[in-house]
Amino acid sequence: MTGSEPGTAPEVEVVRAGALTTVQDLGRPGHAHLGVPRSGALDEPAHRLANRLLGNPADAATLETTLSGCALRAHTPARVVVTGAPCPVTVDGRPAPWGTPLRLPAGALLDVGPAARGVRSYVAFAGGVAAEPVLGSRATDLLSGLGPDPLADGDRLPLTPVGPGAPGESPPAVPDAAPWQAPPGELVLPLIPGPRDDWFTTAALDTLTGSVYRVTADGNRIGLRLDGPRLERARDGELPSEGMVLGAVQVPPEGRPVVFLADHPVTGGYPVVGVVPEEALAAAAQATPGTPVRFTAAGRAR
Repeated sequence: MTGSEPGTAPEVEVVRAGALTTVQDLGRPGHAHLGVPRSGALDEPAHRLANRLLGNPADAATLETTLSGCALRAHTPARVVVTGAPCPVTVDGRPAPWGTPLRLPAGALLDVGPAARGVRSYVAFAGGVAAEPVLGSRATDLLSGLGPDPLADGDRLPLTPVGPGAPGESPPAVPDAAPWQAPPGELVLPLIPGPRDDWFTTAALDTLTGSVYRVTADGNRIGLRLDGPRLERARDGELPSEGMVLGAVQVPPEGRPVVFLADHPVTGGYPVVGVVPEEALAAAAQATPGTPVRFTAAGRAR
């Protein structure tokens, strides 16, 4: 992701990479048969909103930060917006708006601070981040290692040129700001039972939908790990590896559920007790450690 000396091509320099900042777009669906998960922005609505505010296509690449934000220096003029988890935003030390497009002069330092609520913020630039596509996507996939590496201090990120002149000189005809739904204090996840709910006792299924779990600190882009009551098995042993889908709720031997997110493995041998529909996963991606989680039955998959 590093490049040559700053020149006329639009780019930004990573001054502070933060805990984990990655390039993300809408991912690379359709490659599970090759062992490649979809990946892409975990909070897809926040990613889409950022691009819409700048007039970008929905699949333009943004930066996804994790908890601690990041800091970037613009080597060329640019338009930028920060969405997702609310956080303090400054330009050269002066407060700047979150959720509203702003202009960065050449040389300006954009600091995206720690998330005040939620986990992941999205930093979008007019035109998008111009990382090299892999299998049709610029997304960083932490499981397979495809796409650009997570950001490191000193990296320089190319941006896609926009407008007839310097980047950011042609602001799009879009609203100045748009609402974003903050993560709830309690995460309620609809659950479609199956395909392996018959591997668990009736009492276990009642426990799953009748108990409160909590988000643990060891989750990541692969999955949301939960702490709470164990789910009792009705069958011993393990399954042969089988296909895994986005939102699958897999239950490892210790009996506590894991909700698979965008970088999940495409196969697995632990039974899947149910699947959380994709539209509910953005809130899961913003759930901080300690957030209470409830599952509610949403019909059957079979």
